[in-house]
Amino acid sequence: MLLGAHISISKGYEHAVKEALSIEANTLQFFTRNPRGSAAKALNPVDINKMRELIKQTGFGPLVAHAPYTLNLASSKPEAREFSIRVLREDLERMSIVGASYMVLHPGSHAGLGLEKGIEKISSALKDVVTGNEKVMVLLELMAGSGTEVGYTFEQLYEIMDRTGNPDAFGVCFDTCHALGAGYDVIDSLDKVLLEFDKILGLSKLKVIHLNDSKFLLGSRKDRHANLGEGKLGLETIKNIINHPELKDKPFLLETPGGMENYKKEIKMLKQLAEN
Repeated sequence: MLLGAHISISKGYEHAVKEALSIEANTLQFFTRNPRGSAAKALNPVDINKMRELIKQTGFGPLVAHAPYTLNLASSKPEAREFSIRVLREDLERMSIVGASYMVLHPGSHAGLGLEKGIEKISSALKDVVTGNEKVMVLLELMAGSGTEVGYTFEQLYEIMDRTGNPDAFGVCFDTCHALGAGYDVIDSLDKVLLEFDKILGLSKLKVIHLNDSKFLLGSRKDRHANLGEGKLGLETIKNIINHPELKDKPFLLETPGGMENYKKEIKMLKQLAEN
């Protein structure tokens, strides 16, 4: 079972993997750069080599990078969109050096332009950046649909990928909190939700799961993470998700409140909930 959390790389990649191992995680997610800015820490080849050796020794799972929140491929402002394209291109190259398998990306916000225009702008930008020959796969994250977010339905994600002309180059990150907010009933109809995902996108597209409880109800269109078992999803739903035959072999990544101590507690709990 692949269990991990979002961990800072401020002290280096080797340190981040060591931190993950200290909480009994075997995969992790990290930001490619300052999540709310543009600064990117220079890569240290010595640190990366040490991390790779540690991964080899421990059988550590895939590294999952997360693009900064400042990227908005749907922006109507040329400078903002150009910035997003440049950073995405740079980070795909940087993450290939690090050895990340995936890079999670929030599709973008249309800011009043409308969904159709937003989808058009996002797919056009991705077409410019992603060739399909990258070592790192871009994963579009399923969003909750807050404000003018694009990508809160399976159909929207399909449209974005399809319009790039190279849909096989992309995958999906399924966030359990976002899914509930977007109106997908993973509590009472998990099988139905996954069947719909398979029909529209294909379950092979689902590469990573952000395992978060939600502070808000089904269809709220709100994105507020809660600790596992303390939100509207509840522990029974979390148990069903991690043990579902179509999901149980995917990397599960925590983005819940409380930091490392909480991650350690929740990973221990998830291992107890897992059916052997």
